[in-house]
Amino acid sequence: MQGALPLWAVCLQTRQALLSLTQLKEVGQTFISRPSCYRSCSTVVDTQQAPICIDKLLIANRGEIACRVMHTAKRLGIPTVAVYSEADKHAKHVHLADQAFCIGSPAAKDSYLRRDRVLEVAKRAGATAVHPGYGFLSENAGFAKLCQDNGIAFVGPPASAITSMGDKSEAKALMVKAAVPVVPGYHGSDQATDRLMAEGAKVGFPVLVKAALGGGGKGMKLAMQQDELKDALSSAKREAIASFGDERILLERFIQRPRHIEVQIFADQLGNAVYLFERDCSVQRRHQKVIEEAPAPNISLEFRQSLGHAAVAAGLAVGYQGAGTVEFIVDTDTGEYFFMEMNTRLQVEHPVTEAITGQDLVEWQLRVAAGQALPLTQDQLHIQGHAFEARLYAESVSNNFLPATGTVRRWQVPANASFFDNSSTVRIDSGVSEGDAVGVNYDPMIAKVIARGPDRSTALARLHTALSDLQVSGLPTNQEFLKRLATHPAFIAAELDTSFIQKHHARLVDAQPVEQHVLALAAVADHLLQVQEAQKIGTSLPGAWSILDSKRINQVLTKPGSLEHPASQAHLAFELTIHGLQSFTVQAGVAEAISVTRAIFTGDVLTAELGDQLYRATVSTHTYLDEQVISMWLEGNCHEFRKPVPRKWLRLGAAAKVAGTVISPMPGKIIQVLVQEGDTAEEGDAVVVLEAMKMEHTVRAPCAGLVTDLRCFVGAQVEDGHTLATIVPEVADASA
Repeated sequence: MQGALPLWAVCLQTRQALLSLTQLKEVGQTFISRPSCYRSCSTVVDTQQAPICIDKLLIANRGEIACRVMHTAKRLGIPTVAVYSEADKHAKHVHLADQAFCIGSPAAKDSYLRRDRVLEVAKRAGATAVHPGYGFLSENAGFAKLCQDNGIAFVGPPASAITSMGDKSEAKALMVKAAVPVVPGYHGSDQATDRLMAEGAKVGFPVLVKAALGGGGKGMKLAMQQDELKDALSSAKREAIASFGDERILLERFIQRPRHIEVQIFADQLGNAVYLFERDCSVQRRHQKVIEEAPAPNISLEFRQSLGHAAVAAGLAVGYQGAGTVEFIVDTDTGEYFFMEMNTRLQVEHPVTEAITGQDLVEWQLRVAAGQALPLTQDQLHIQGHAFEARLYAESVSNNFLPATGTVRRWQVPANASFFDNSSTVRIDSGVSEGDAVGVNYDPMIAKVIARGPDRSTALARLHTALSDLQVSGLPTNQEFLKRLATHPAFIAAELDTSFIQKHHARLVDAQPVEQHVLALAAVADHLLQVQEAQKIGTSLPGAWSILDSKRINQVLTKPGSLEHPASQAHLAFELTIHGLQSFTVQAGVAEAISVTRAIFTGDVLTAELGDQLYRATVSTHTYLDEQVISMWLEGNCHEFRKPVPRKWLRLGAAAKVAGTVISPMPGKIIQVLVQEGDTAEEGDAVVVLEAMKMEHTVRAPCAGLVTDLRCFVGAQVEDGHTLATIVPEVADASA
């Protein structure tokens, strides 16, 4: 019939009055009983095999979460539509989708945050539902309403719930009415400085000042005593107005040793609601989670149930639908828990909940959005084992975890890993492929590494093994940091609070010396790679004898060498003695010389004997900024060495052509072009200035010569490895 609504749209119009919340009763000061409106899901039908009435699904996101949603949609037979920015035209999620549409330039504000363009694509493609993922438009009430107004299902909660939970002051007021514990503090509308100072004194010190619309640590200040409060208020308001356009703040008692525990809830359009247990997310840096686990260790069944009931009550208080995460702060000194905030979307760490429940939360989201009842009742949900998730980021751990950029030169996951589901004990969720650039426009997360087991210790051991087996190179990552976390005695003992990294910083971050056998293998690998490169560009003298900075003594070649070792922050000098094509001796300082024999590369695998022990190491190299990086995976560890890229181009012929290429050392934006075609440049002259991660980097001429083939302009976004210009080298006259 013309104009008839699809089933999901009819379901959207049948919201039940059963969502109204009755007053909850507290048990003691900490625990909450099951709410009286907490439905037993008697209306649940067997939806596990029931078709989902979504004709086509648009995923309004990118990266691993877009790939994750597509994985489930394809399993359910739902066609998918991807949107992408110009920077993501070759991204993994674009290739996985059935259809893909470009929606703008690389900046998120010009693409992934453009509600109008996403909606336009949904209409053009015939999508009947939009999944927002997390971040970007996932908690944008205006976008949720826009979808609803245009007859497109928003795979998430109603706009009203997003609005209520997005305002921290309003959310806490609603929680008080629903008898959900909140941190003692002031959440009022009177924002006069005198009132805030007075309320701060009532709360007691230390007191936490927070932006009402804050997140990610922005607009958050700590006042340890009364005379610090006024400055904290002023600073928090400035950050709040700059970040969120709203200077309202709230005050909370500062809990000195808190745990961050969150509860996964689900509610449907029929009034049913359940919790899928909790996750501990206490290990954080810069107010951002690093490693999460489920269930939370060292809590009682009574505490777990009380926390779950409180989370469901929080969701019902705003008429919630779909997947939501209610975050609580737990005082480790008193055992009390308090509502912190609710994330009205699927969380990054949802895989650990899937691992311990055996459920696909994206499928649950799609079924709820299509008007179906929840697949399971509370009594049918059970915890099965334990799971961890580690977030692999492109970041500089030694530089306060600042994000990094670069190209993923090597990406090899554990052989037994599954992707986006828990069919194996190790799972990898990633939107990155080998050769992809991690740029400046989006979150620098490369992957999530998830491991599960029958108990916490087994799951943690599997996580560490998976992190050890993972091979990634091309840019700085926190891989080694995650491995140290997983083996730290305090973490193994589950001695958790949000200051964990700060308390154990030295052991987690400090420099570690390189072992002598590792240095010996690295020195030999570096030499053999030089030999390969010399043969590749066709120098007249093959093999080791083409190395010009060596000296021969009785037909034995000895040459000095050095490598930088970032993990130990050390400059490692050595002498390499070459006895033959596969036989070497490495002497480093006063340490005993190490004999390396039968050393040979097969592909990227170096095989060599040191004494009576055979070693196999996987080796890859790349250039990052002005250094050559040698990554060597040996015995479950990645050892990284660096050395300056030579800028003196003394070779002729084919080598000169390579020498004159000006390459972008990182993804970034061109802010200055300092030469024109036809100019003459000297070696070291500035050619281009790049801006990346709010820092400037000058790209210089690698040799003297004539500038030709200029391939950049001011304002252009370039990728790592992009050819910016060619400089035809000045070649000396051989007859001179």
